[in-house]
Amino acid sequence: MKKSPSTLYNHGLILGGARSGKSAYAEKCAENTKCSVTYIATAEAFDDEMKDRISKHRKQRVSAWETVEAPVELSKSVMQVHAEDVIVIDCLTLWLSNLMHAERDIDRETALFLQAVATRQAPVFCVSNELGMGLVPETALGRRFRDAQGRLNQRVAAAFDTVVFVAAGLPLCLKGQMPE
Repeated sequence: MKKSPSTLYNHGLILGGARSGKSAYAEKCAENTKCSVTYIATAEAFDDEMKDRISKHRKQRVSAWETVEAPVELSKSVMQVHAEDVIVIDCLTLWLSNLMHAERDIDRETALFLQAVATRQAPVFCVSNELGMGLVPETALGRRFRDAQGRLNQRVAAAFDTVVFVAAGLPLCLKGQMPE
C-alpha cells in the first residue's frame, strides 16, 4: 500500500552554496517518498556552458520523473502539477534572476508562489543558494541580487516546515525535522 506523501514529509527548503550537494539532497528526499515526482526546472540555456549544465542535471535525475520548465511562471507551474505528485524545484536562485531580468515584481511573484505551495498537501522541495556568506558583490546589480535572494530565502524559510542547509554534501537541519 502506497503511503500518502504528506504523512512522510513536509515542504522543505534546501539551501547551500554552489556545488554543495543541495540539488542531489533534494532529489534524494523526493525519491525517498516513493511517490510520483515532478521536477520544476527554472534554468534557461542562454549559452553552451549552461546547456551543458542543464544536460548533466537531466542525466542525473530519475528518468520516471516528469520535468516542467518554468523559468518565470513558477506559481502557475506548481498549481498545474498533479495534487499527489511530490515537487522538486531547482532552483529559486535562477528563478529570482529570471524575474529580475524580466523586470517582474519580486514581492508579488514570491507571494503567488507561496500561495501556490500552501495549497499542496504533497511535499515541495525547493533548492536555493545561500549567497549572503561570501564577499560583498562589486556592482550595484550584484548587491541588489544578493539582497533580493536573502529576502526570498527568508520568506520561503518562514513559510516552509523544514529548512536544511547543505555544505560539502552534508545536510544540517535548521528548522523542522530532517527528511529521511
